[in-house]
Amino acid sequence: MSHYIERIADVGKRLEKKSLFLFGPRQTGKSSYIKNQLAESKLSWTLLDSELYRDLSIRPSLLKNTLRAKGINDGVVVLDEIQRLPELLNEVHMIIEETDIHFLLTGSSARKLKKKGVNLLGGRAGRLNFHSLVWPEIKDFETPLDRIFRSGLLPAAFSCDDYESFLSDYVGLYVKEEIEAEREVRNLPPFWEFLRIAATESGEITNYENVARDVGISGVSVREWYRILIDTLIGFEVPPYRKTKIRKPNSSSKFYLFDIGVTRKLQGLSAVEEGTAEFGRYLENYIAMEIRSYLDYSGIDKEGLSYWHAQSGQEVDFIIKEKAAVEVKATRRVSTRDLKGLKALMEEGLMEKYILVCREEYPQLLDNGILILPYKDFLSDLWDGKIV
Repeated sequence: MSHYIERIADVGKRLEKKSLFLFGPRQTGKSSYIKNQLAESKLSWTLLDSELYRDLSIRPSLLKNTLRAKGINDGVVVLDEIQRLPELLNEVHMIIEETDIHFLLTGSSARKLKKKGVNLLGGRAGRLNFHSLVWPEIKDFETPLDRIFRSGLLPAAFSCDDYESFLSDYVGLYVKEEIEAEREVRNLPPFWEFLRIAATESGEITNYENVARDVGISGVSVREWYRILIDTLIGFEVPPYRKTKIRKPNSSSKFYLFDIGVTRKLQGLSAVEEGTAEFGRYLENYIAMEIRSYLDYSGIDKEGLSYWHAQSGQEVDFIIKEKAAVEVKATRRVSTRDLKGLKALMEEGLMEKYILVCREEYPQLLDNGILILPYKDFLSDLWDGKIV
């Protein structure tokens, strides 16, 4: 599996309409995608090139003058790691106004762009988040769940046998560099402990005060650190669904890390054994990643993902676009107990579909209307647009 894996994000089609910000955590495969699947660009610069970065920092007009010298007035121009030099976006803005060039502006985080209040091109550029590998890209490999849980779905980790070394380097180097680049985490040892706890509690309802107490810092700092993880796309929140009337809903969000292999490495687990509570949690995390990726790639508002937890205890893992309620269980044989959350939510009469994702062999439609789907069937239906 060392060859390039074809990706489904249709960046080229979006670029036909206008310029595009393409953001994603490091090593999700943005550069490989551009090299292998994007039609040839007229110019491609990376701001990781220290000499180019220096020259553009001193003379932003170098970009416009180079395009003029090369006679480039249309087509695609790629600027990689744009967050390193936010001021360059003023130059990009002027070029868009004066030419038919569409820019592909890639980076690992939009946080610096937001914080500096720089020119985000005033609607002249769309935005797409790039994710780890998703089901349509890996389904033909028929990879067992436990292997997915161990390696995760970053392309380089998924495609190699020595994924342990890759993930160790990733956590120790890329995540560290990403956080240090924010210049807001002054004391890294407590942050690493926070990151371990955030990984351990990935998929749980976030309790900032408990995390703050465990790390030994303030609740304000914990909230800011979670925000850094979200803004750098290392994690994402799933907010609570609050429209139920019969049972009062919880009002706290859940937090998930962006990749299941990175989650495992940060937790310090060597494996995720079938039959353990961790195996079930990892399956839920995996489904969360797929739903979030589907919503991004299909152009559906990312706010379309939530979860439901009643104060009386009943819970459903995911609500998608207020149409489909999805509960995830790692069981190979569904019991009545597994259906409790879905049955409670059905009493509200708010959803079109009620689905239990599991590891049963066959899909089943129960008399009460609950659809039981093996996880592979669910993922295929999700990406085929059959769930929402």
